Amino acid sequence: MTVDTNLLKVPGASLYYEVRGSGPVLLNIPGGPVDAGVFEEMGALLADRYTVVSYDPRGHSRSKLDGEPADVPVSLHADDAAALLDAFGSEPAFVHGSSGGGTIGLELVKRHGDKVHTLVAHEPPVMELLPDRDRWHALFEDIVATYRNQGAFPAMGKFGAAVEEGGPSYSEQQGEPTPAMQEMFARMMAGNNDFFFGHEILSIGHYVPDIEALKAAPTRIVVGVGKASQEQGACRAGKALAAALGIEPTYFEGAHGGAGAPEEVFAERLDEVLRGAS
Repeated sequence: MTVDTNLLKVPGASLYYEVRGSGPVLLNIPGGPVDAGVFEEMGALLADRYTVVSYDPRGHSRSKLDGEPADVPVSLHADDAAALLDAFGSEPAFVHGSSGGGTIGLELVKRHGDKVHTLVAHEPPVMELLPDRDRWHALFEDIVATYRNQGAFPAMGKFGAAVEEGGPSYSEQQGEPTPAMQEMFARMMAGNNDFFFGHEILSIGHYVPDIEALKAAPTRIVVGVGKASQEQGACRAGKALAAALGIEPTYFEGAHGGAGAPEEVFAERLDEVLRGAS
């Protein structure tokens, strides 16, 4: 399959993005320290129906900053996503955001709702909507302190434990990584983890969705949650978000990020949801 790659200049950075297929635009927004590589297989599966656009957020992997690393607010990530949509025309697009990418998608709808036909926010970690938000505040602060005092590897250990808490272990859910995933893991180790813990996790973790603005937006919003996520924090946050918006959560196979679900099953479910099926 042909994969086109390019760079889009935005204020303060150049965004690396990949394009597969043809049809209506589907923009994939990754979360955490991952990049476009996490959507490679899914993008290939949906390329017969969509122009699938996946990208590295600013400061990650191949999306280089113009200057020194600095804290990135969710609003800036949302503006970057809007700039990418503008590069593909004026028609409202489909957007799929996974984890923190779902949080960015919510801010994208708030700021640029006219650009988004449907947003599927899969388990956005909007912990501010949870009754135990103060405990999550403390967890995020501890992860950042661990990063500053001990480095990225110990911080990732604590972050992974926080993400898995209340549900299945990713190490038990994930199969053998593909070559593309192995390459992405190497990019994460080379700098993404440092950027995420040093400049992003607090803005994502402390994000408060503007419920009234989201309700007023022209965008159809779908909040996805994993059938296998059990009581994991991001799943509980997704359900709380759906309740605040007055909609039902939409279930996908697997846990957070689709972990444990075959890619083709997740991709077909995403296509079904984007097309308006229940």
